[in-house]
Amino acid sequence: MRTALVIGCGLIGTSVALALSARGVHVHLDDHDQDRRRTAAALGAGSEDPPQGRVELVVVAVPPTRIAATVAELQRRGAARAYVDVGSVKAGPAGELAALGGDPASYLGTHPMAGRERSGPMAASADLFEGRPWVLTPTPETRTEVVNLVLELASLCRAVPVMMDAAAHDRAVALVSHTPQLVSSLVAARLESADEAAVRLCGQGIRDVTRIAASDPRMWIEILAANPGPVADVLAEVAADLDRTVRSLRALESADEQKRSEGAAGIEAVLRRGNAGRERVPGKHGAAPASYETVAVLINDRPGELASIFADAGRAGVNIEDVRIEHATGQQAGLVQLVVEPAAAPPLAAALRERGWSLRQ
Repeated sequence: MRTALVIGCGLIGTSVALALSARGVHVHLDDHDQDRRRTAAALGAGSEDPPQGRVELVVVAVPPTRIAATVAELQRRGAARAYVDVGSVKAGPAGELAALGGDPASYLGTHPMAGRERSGPMAASADLFEGRPWVLTPTPETRTEVVNLVLELASLCRAVPVMMDAAAHDRAVALVSHTPQLVSSLVAARLESADEAAVRLCGQGIRDVTRIAASDPRMWIEILAANPGPVADVLAEVAADLDRTVRSLRALESADEQKRSEGAAGIEAVLRRGNAGRERVPGKHGAAPASYETVAVLINDRPGELASIFADAGRAGVNIEDVRIEHATGQQAGLVQLVVEPAAAPPLAAALRERGWSLRQ
């Protein structure tokens, strides 16, 4: 691939442009918002100059509701050999493009499974897609040349291509992306009017659950409006589970021993189902989930502390699989949780104690 046109200079579009430009592709940028286009160009994502003639690939990075009309217009202009979108919903835009008389042979709907809570070109990064799944939803009409160009796009962005049916993709993202966003927002909304004393008790659990609630509401309204049915189906199932859980908790308040027993059984059932579901989440490098242990270390909140603890772990010959930080309330300190292979936990703990670190159970 030598030339590309990226339409839409938000987080995803600019990240695609940065990745392609970094690997020698001449990228042209376009966005109705001149400030975003200029910012993306200043970051090195590409040129603001319009292409002279047809490019090899157009990457459409606009909201789902605008994808079909944008692709149809570009196809009428003969802007490229192939057209791809990077929206988070696939079946709707494909159907709308057909209704608009677009060419299904030169179009392929895709969805890179990567993002951030922040939006806009300033949040973009050339390595945003590295190691992440990039879903491709070709149809029988899609030309082989188009599929190959899009596979090259994913390769240049260092992503992992995954082939899926468009409707299956939309059901999948409703479960693993769109519903979690709404559930996170619902939990975070409980904090809006909570007592200050309660909010000050927030720990890592509530931070984990509400992290994605910081996302841009305008962006998510557009995404959810393009995939409402599958998301509503998943939320209806969650609502049924919530209703049963509420009844179980009410039963635990009862003076009747039998009801309390039934309530406890109901709570245990949902917790165990949660365990089983969590175990299905892919582990490191997409492999089967592995069992790890955590070594918790108290550190001061000052420059160099994390580097020192990582260096000491390296000297002990231990590979850190994951790391989490829980900041202490009202103190310049925190708890670093080093996630390691079970066999590595005892020697790591011993080595860190020997080097003067304070460990916590």
